[in-house]
Amino acid sequence: MAGLELLYCSAQAGISCPQDALVCGIHWELIQHGYRCLGAGEQPGPDERKSELLPAGWETNKEVYTLRYKSTDDARELLLKAVVVDDSMILNVMDRASQKVADVTLAVADYINPEHLNDFHKVYKNMEELRTRIVSSIISPLGVPTEKAKKDSQAEKKDPVSPQDFNPLRIPPRHPAGVRAPSWPSPLNPFAVGGQDLDPLGGRSGGMIVDPLRSGFPQPGIDPSAGLPGRLPPGAVPPGARFDPFGPLGAGRAGPDPDHLPPPGYDDMFM
Repeated sequence: MAGLELLYCSAQAGISCPQDALVCGIHWELIQHGYRCLGAGEQPGPDERKSELLPAGWETNKEVYTLRYKSTDDARELLLKAVVVDDSMILNVMDRASQKVADVTLAVADYINPEHLNDFHKVYKNMEELRTRIVSSIISPLGVPTEKAKKDSQAEKKDPVSPQDFNPLRIPPRHPAGVRAPSWPSPLNPFAVGGQDLDPLGGRSGGMIVDPLRSGFPQPGIDPSAGLPGRLPPGAVPPGARFDPFGPLGAGRAGPDPDHLPPPGYDDMFM
């Protein structure tokens, strides 16, 4: 609003009615969206320059205000006519290059306090609504100047969230925090395949030997390199070698001896 305040103070000498104040507000909204005023009237005058200020004689005709604008990138030239009808103002804006036309009707009393024309801080009201209507009915249909659009696009690119911080394909872990995941063999180690087969006595929680009398119960692993009492002396099996034990393990194990009874016809010489 600081820019509008300076504009209003510079033009206050010519503001004598609510319609003048409303045209001043509309003019500033066009300035904010990348347009500059060339002058008053439909025909260009000598030595015209683009300016943010209202031109001389802009308030001469209280029934039809006619102003010409040009975008800062020189791509568009607008002809604005503000026609006063009773307590309303009809804005008709034409882009001279494309012949596009946009219009909107505003109730003067909705945006101007007529009893405070000499006080900028009290003369305007509902300014956000006025800006919205000017943008949606005039600026957007005719197109925003490229410099203004470029600034808006650069502002939108300044996203505080880095794309590296967001990965829509990342799947979070399913096990709760503090729960230890099972230690599976590493798939990157080719020597881990079949590792449990190299330990038939179950030192790695596996093995090939099944004890029918102790099935289901944990038993300590047996180191073949230490030897087997009554069968192999210590050092008979090199450390780390594959070893398949033979015969029943352990001495004096409980249970019946499978050879405690001779088979039927044992004394038969032909058996």
